[in-house]
Amino acid sequence: MALTDVAMLIVIAVAGFLIAGALSPFEALGWWAGWFGSEEPEDSLPEVSSKPQMKHAVVFLSGIHSVSGESYSERELAFLEKLRERLPDVEVIEVFPYSVTNRALTGQRFFAWFWRWALKMKVSGAGVAGFVINLRNLWQVAVSADRRYGPIYNQGSADMIYHALIKAGYSKDHKVPVTLIGYSGGGQIAAGAAPHLKHMINAPITVISLGGVISSDLGLPALEHVYHLYGQRDNVQRLGLIFFPGRWRILPYSSWNQAIEKHIITLIKLGPMDHTGPKGYLDSDTYTPDGRSYLDVTLDTITALISNRPRPQMNELTPDTLPTRV
Repeated sequence: MALTDVAMLIVIAVAGFLIAGALSPFEALGWWAGWFGSEEPEDSLPEVSSKPQMKHAVVFLSGIHSVSGESYSERELAFLEKLRERLPDVEVIEVFPYSVTNRALTGQRFFAWFWRWALKMKVSGAGVAGFVINLRNLWQVAVSADRRYGPIYNQGSADMIYHALIKAGYSKDHKVPVTLIGYSGGGQIAAGAAPHLKHMINAPITVISLGGVISSDLGLPALEHVYHLYGQRDNVQRLGLIFFPGRWRILPYSSWNQAIEKHIITLIKLGPMDHTGPKGYLDSDTYTPDGRSYLDVTLDTITALISNRPRPQMNELTPDTLPTRV
């Protein structure tokens, strides 16, 4: 009887997984069809004159654990706070990357009640609730990387980021450079949205992938630069290399490998970091031999990239020295 119950649970779990995958493109398709409308009419958004001091805009796209732009982990919040302290002249903007309309899972959705419950359970320590949230957002990453639905999803993500920039006082007339920081699954969405966003604002766009799971997106060769930061113990970011054939070195004409060949993509090894949690990129309690915390190493690297300063103690990999597995 017990085995039957376990088998039934497995069947239900697999069915739920497949149903979630089947439904995952619907929001992007609904946005494309105009069902959700625009967040706000463009002519009602503030002009850059409201914030003339903006010299550089940074947009942070969180990992798959979030349910909104206001539900970041404590480590992410600390990272953003310190990033703003180190770059006072840079406008740091936060968006929810797993919705092309920038709508939180917990608000204005048919299943908002379920996601509020899942977030409450996750905060209380229920690991299953966190897994459900991760699974939902993981499917959105898969949609972004999909050759069928990806162009629609990525254009929707670019539109969402564009509106967030304009609300913050960005003016596309001044061609202020933009950096997208994509953490974990946010790395793929940043890389997918960047080419569309560049067309919208006609300004330089750089992508910083922090342990990002990135596909061989067709728009990569059109970007200024993509920096992929990774830790030696981060097995999650390796999923991009495993599941996206375009990143395999045996396909030299893929978008990823063409961007590598053109020196548009730089792979940067941060150290023995894990993907998240203790000993992750944002851990302030684990230290390197030089006395810096893992969080400080990550911040030092990202702020140097944004500020175009020399990058301290980093191992850059050129196309001639790329490892088989990254």
